[in-house]
Order: sequence, then structure tokens, then C-alpha cells
Amino acid sequence: MVHLASVKKDHEVVPLASLKLDSIETIPAVDDSNTYSDNIYGSRFAAEHLPQHEMPEREMPPQVAARMIKDDLSLDGTPSLNLATFVTSFMEPEIEQIMTESLSKNFIDYEEYPHTVELHNRCVNMIARLYHAPTDGEENAMGTSTVGSSEAIMLSVLAMKKRWQKKRKAEGKDHSNPNLIFSSSVQVCWEKACRYMEIEERYVYCTNTRFVIDPKEAVDLVDENTIGICAILGSTYTGEYEDVKAINNLLVERGIDCAIHVDAASGGFVAPFVKPELEWDFRLEKVVSINVSGHKYGLVYPGVGWAIWRSPAFLDKDLVFNINYLGADQSSFTLNFSKGASHIIGQYYQLIRLGKHGYRSIMTNITRVSDYMASELQKMGMVLMSQTRGNGLPLVAFHLPPNADREYDEFAIAHQLRERGWIVPAYTMAPHCDKLKMLRMVIREDFSMARADSLLEDFKLAIQTLDSMDQALIAKYQIHKRAPRHRHDTHAHYKDEKHSLQGKTGKTHGVC
Repeated sequence: MVHLASVKKDHEVVPLASLKLDSIETIPAVDDSNTYSDNIYGSRFAAEHLPQHEMPEREMPPQVAARMIKDDLSLDGTPSLNLATFVTSFMEPEIEQIMTESLSKNFIDYEEYPHTVELHNRCVNMIARLYHAPTDGEENAMGTSTVGSSEAIMLSVLAMKKRWQKKRKAEGKDHSNPNLIFSSSVQVCWEKACRYMEIEERYVYCTNTRFVIDPKEAVDLVDENTIGICAILGSTYTGEYEDVKAINNLLVERGIDCAIHVDAASGGFVAPFVKPELEWDFRLEKVVSINVSGHKYGLVYPGVGWAIWRSPAFLDKDLVFNINYLGADQSSFTLNFSKGASHIIGQYYQLIRLGKHGYRSIMTNITRVSDYMASELQKMGMVLMSQTRGNGLPLVAFHLPPNADREYDEFAIAHQLRERGWIVPAYTMAPHCDKLKMLRMVIREDFSMARADSLLEDFKLAIQTLDSMDQALIAKYQIHKRAPRHRHDTHAHYKDEKHSLQGKTGKTHGVC
């Protein structure tokens, strides 16, 4: 007979209540090391810590390993309630199945998977033509898939640098000090590109009233060492579209030979359908390359991106490698070699499944939801920072109205919403913005009007909760919200870096 309130210890029955806390370790564990059990939580693994630093010596049953991992992941946020990210959180089950079946396909094996390569080339052609790339009849456009926009940006920056260097060499001029111009609100991958490729960063700083690049300031920074200007079609902070046409026209008017790269990571699948008259792409003569994230408003799960060039003239042959791999001659211009094919297949599905009409319908709907959210938040007194009516990305960026008596800030609201299941990030704006704090809500395909109403109700409750807290409680709350919920594995050796905008100014980079 088993006594639940006791444990057998050294042949004696000892009441559990009499054991000290450190004595619990002496309770014998279930020994199922040599037996199979389908009772997951009755196995010894349920009472052991999961391995963290070293591989275990013995196997673990697949059902147990899967359940332990699933239990761990259940504490993560819910993707559909994560308004911090632009990344797609919904795809139709028909393509999910095909993508799952393709997980084992290595895209680089052109000879083994020629039809997958054909789908890739079709995607490049469709996206290039969407951006009005000049083509000669049936000629294939210049472009490639990437793991995401970060890789696409690295490739595009490398291409601009190489083109500038060859030109300088041909003129017998120094080519050792390239620089690149962009807004201080750029995503951190632009800082990485310059740092990794030894390019000087030239910032057009934002102000507390302007959160995007100033075209005149950007062009004024151009000199003989400038390899290009980056313009963002959809800031990660406010969703605004930078004025690519104004930059282009100034360069033309001044007769300056300077390339423009458009970072359309987020806006590249929005603007063509919501604001088709907006000129930002290859219709402008100085635009030589564009990157876009298929895993954002391209509506594919992470991660897939695309890099598109105006013509072969802007992608130097020295950067393209012809190789014979698995018996097939092929050209390669990517930072990595192997990568999964499933996301490329997913992109092709979305392009042909939705067509222009389908994309237009989705982007129009989420723009309407975004405008509704902006309107309701303004009624509550919030100060809107983002654009409406399709003049920017479908997101809502805002900050609290001035109030000297308020004890809490935007970060406290974000924390309150997190307690209600919503992930709504707070940010410190780019440098030279008086350390302005803001909140941002990204509206994606699966964010319906009904869900918007739920969020607005929770937002009101969060404000009411914070308003009702006394000063002492707010002080404790501020300490609590600053404390990380989990330890992140950043090596202590690197925590004091001062070279990034984050390290220099405290800028909080927008989540992608």
C-alpha cells in the first residue's frame, strides 16, 4: 500500500512533513532507464532539469523530448498577438503541407531540384517586374533569394562598394575610404553592413518632429567617396516612406553620379498595392537595387528575402561565382551556400495564389484596420507619429500626451499589455529626437477588426491600471518592468560595446 504522505527511507517510512527542504533530494526517483513508458509525466525526465550546457549521455524517448520542448515553448508569446514584429504569422494549410514536405530540400542543389530553382527564378522575375525593373522581352531579371533582408542588404552594399571601387581604380583615384549615407532610424543591419565591410557610416539624423531621412541633407553629404544612399520604404519605427523620388531628383539636378538603394524590407509588398502611384522603385533612374522581405508583407513564414538589381551593370561579375556543383554549372552570389527551399516555394505559392488582386485586398484591409486603430488611440489623447490612408506601413506608432504629473511611461504600458497577452513594444527613438519614447503596433494579415477592438479594450484597461497605482507602487513596478524575465546569453565581455547607435545613444532598434 502506497502512503502519499510518506516516503520510504533506509527501510523506514518517514512522514513527508518531517523532511527538511534539502532532504527532498533523497526521495528516490523513478528508475525507468531501461524501460519504455508512455506516461510522460511519470517518467524520470519530468522530475529532472532539461540539459542546458552539455549533451546528455543517454537517449530520451521522442514523445518525452517533444513534450518537454513544447512545454518550454508554451511560455513564449503568441505569434498572432505579437504586434512588435512584421514577420508573417499565418499561412494557409495547403502551402504549409507542401513547405513541410520540402524541409529536406537544399535549395543550392540546382541539379537535384531543378523545378525548385525554376520557381525561384519565377519569383525573381515577378518581383522585379512589380518594381518596374527594365527587362528586354523574356530576359530574366537580376536578383536572388536570401535568408532575409539582412543578407539582401549585405549583398546590395557589397555590389555598390565594388562598383564604386572599380570606377575609382579606372580613374586612378584612391578607393580606400568608401562611405554610405542613411537615416539614423535604419535597422541595425545597415550598421552591421558598414562595420563588416569597412565603410564609413554617414547619418542623416532624425529630429523630434522628423523621423525619416531629409533628402537635401542626404544629398549634401555625398562626396567622391560615397558609394550610395539608402532610402527606407517603411521605417521600422513609424512606418513612414522616405522620399526616394526627392533624393533621386536632387541627384539628377546636381548631376551627381550616386546610386540609391531602397530598403523595401517592409514596404515592398505594401506600397505597390496600396499606393501604386508612389514612385520609389526602378522608375527612378538612380535606384540601382532593392531589397524586400518575403517573410514580412510578402506573407511567407521566416525567413526569406529578395535582392533585385536594375541590370547586370550594377552587379559586378567579380562578385558572381560560376561553380560546378553536383554535376551542374551554376552561378552563385549569396553570403551563404546551403539553405532550405521551402520558403522559396511558399513565396511562389503566395504570388500565384493571391495575385495582384489578392495582395491588394489584404493590404487594403490591414491599412483600414491600422487607420481605425490610429483614430481610436487619438480619441484617447495619444499623439500619433505614423501615417494613415496608405501613406506609410499598416502600423500605428504613437506616444503618450505630455503630462508632468504622470508617473509611468510607454515602457510601463508595454509591460502592462504583456501581462494581458499582447506584445506591443516600446522604443526609444533614434538619436537627436530628445530621447522620445514611443509605442508601435504592427498590423499584419491575421489582425482583424475584431482583434483590434480587443486590443483597444485592453489598452484602456492598462491605462486605468497605471493611473490607479500610487507613486510607491509605480516605483516598484518600474524596477520590475526593467528586470529581464529571462537571462539572455549575451557574453558579459560584449555588454559594454559603444560603437553602435544603441551603445552610443541608447537608441532601441525596431523589431523586424
